[in-house]
Amino acid sequence: AAGSIGSELSRQLAILGPAHLVLFERSESDLHDLELMLRQLQPNVTLTALVGDILDPADLASAFERHRPSRVYHAAAYKHVSLMERHVVSAVRNNVIGTYNVAQASLQYGVERLVLISSDKAVRPTSLMGATKRAAERLLLSMGGGATQFTAVRFGNVLGSRGSVVPIFKRQIEMGGPVTVTHPEVVRFFMTIPEAVQLVLEASAASRGGDIFHLDMGDPVRIADLAENMIRLSGFEPG
Repeated sequence: AAGSIGSELSRQLAILGPAHLVLFERSESDLHDLELMLRQLQPNVTLTALVGDILDPADLASAFERHRPSRVYHAAAYKHVSLMERHVVSAVRNNVIGTYNVAQASLQYGVERLVLISSDKAVRPTSLMGATKRAAERLLLSMGGGATQFTAVRFGNVLGSRGSVVPIFKRQIEMGGPVTVTHPEVVRFFMTIPEAVQLVLEASAASRGGDIFHLDMGDPVRIADLAENMIRLSGFEPG
């Protein structure tokens, strides 16, 4: 619940006035901060913050049995491409097995709809991270057909999310460079966190189960151009 996407999802859901909002998160400090923010933002919303891990089925069973959620938004994932290339087992365990655990709990406890936050890197994946997200999608959709509707929503790069390229470039410029670009012709799609989350909620409402929604994120941006523009905006000259 307390990651970049999860915290904004929690905020937007709280504003909609749910009967009960359950926040499930393994980082207790981040969860604590999120709970304080939401209680200040929407003091009338019934809110429960739970420290738990999707890799522990007992944690999930306890949360689902106690609170019986009608909708689940699954935003827990490892997402850093280069790091996951070096940690294959962790990537598969968190992104694939973790998704399976959440889906199993959803089926067992009668969740109406489970929405998986996926990635555009799941399209013809060329990285391990993308492959794990594709596997998570296929796993989830293969479990459909019962009472629980399963939906996946694919994101591109989200501006301001943890580890996104803009704050990395900003730090590199502040340190005097160099600004590192993996390949000069790499392009990426960008969207703000509130925009992306609003579209997740719309996709959730429109889904009939067994769907993969791919957000329209406009035109792709060449990363090298982005880096050069940021360098100029900071008062320096590229190169």
